[in-house]
Amino acid sequence: MNKFLRSGLVLCFAGLTFLTGCKEEQDETKPEEDVVVVKDDTPKVPTPDFSADSAYYFIQKQVDFGPRVPNTPAHDSCRVWLVEQLERFNFSVIQQSGVVTTWDEQELNMTNIIGQFNKDAEERILLAAHWDTRPYADRDSVDQYKPIDGANDGASGVGVLLEIARQISLKNPGYGVDIIFFDAEDYGTFDGKVYQSVNQMLNDWCLGSQYWAKNQPIPNYDPKYGILLDMVGAKNATFPKEGVSMQYAAPKVTAIWNAAEALGYGSYFVKKLAGGITDDHTFVNNMAGIPMLDIIDMKVDNQYSSFGSFHHTHGDNMSIIDKNTLKAVGQTVLHVIYQKI
Repeated sequence: MNKFLRSGLVLCFAGLTFLTGCKEEQDETKPEEDVVVVKDDTPKVPTPDFSADSAYYFIQKQVDFGPRVPNTPAHDSCRVWLVEQLERFNFSVIQQSGVVTTWDEQELNMTNIIGQFNKDAEERILLAAHWDTRPYADRDSVDQYKPIDGANDGASGVGVLLEIARQISLKNPGYGVDIIFFDAEDYGTFDGKVYQSVNQMLNDWCLGSQYWAKNQPIPNYDPKYGILLDMVGAKNATFPKEGVSMQYAAPKVTAIWNAAEALGYGSYFVKKLAGGITDDHTFVNNMAGIPMLDIIDMKVDNQYSSFGSFHHTHGDNMSIIDKNTLKAVGQTVLHVIYQKI
């Protein structure tokens, strides 16, 4: 199996050694370490029932626009629709638009879509996913220079969060919930690029979250922590404890994975440690100083991790989306919100 990731450069970033590549890593699985979890005895609101059918619908709607690549009509049409959905669910919406420069010196017009529920509440939690799609299918054997549907890599996380937003609009959790759809996450170069510097890598991946972290649109923004959803819709998905998440938000990772197991989703939220990866949460942690964990589908064994045969191919379409996976992720995150895990 090809063990090359999005980069061949090992970085030491904020104290954690990991391989760049927003969607893959090579660090070996390590024994899990015990983490102390502080119990919160505050009375909780009953958890709503997450609708996998609804999440699936939201994913299909995004895919129907076509590949959501920045600087394309499909991207702009999807942006309008996403804003409409958040506003329909009583979220106050900020559209953070900007221009970012890619690895090949192209300028992208990007928009981070930020929704706030209970806008004035001091206590807050941050939920995020990226809404753009890969502009080429570099892991495919055909049509490599055509963009992908991104049903899993992009649309699945957004679909789950839209259903969570819908549930929140129906039952107020009693504190602030923010949802960010990061743009320009998946524009990086073909696999095989050799990076000469860290700065060069920063022009590849997660451009929207970097822009957000450097240009905070909400003054003094200070949520308790954040959860990133990335590739959370495929059949037989597994979500190990990713390395950057464990460095910055280990108590929350442990608590959430234990909660998932108690809910009956232990086969999805596996208690294995994976090496650190570069994803939007990396820059939320390192640049914005907000502890954020990543729920991301990775297959972990004793040698390396991978993201499935459909990753960065035209096989990333609606045929791989599984409602059981959507239910496992969505119900777990709703439980976290309403039980204040």
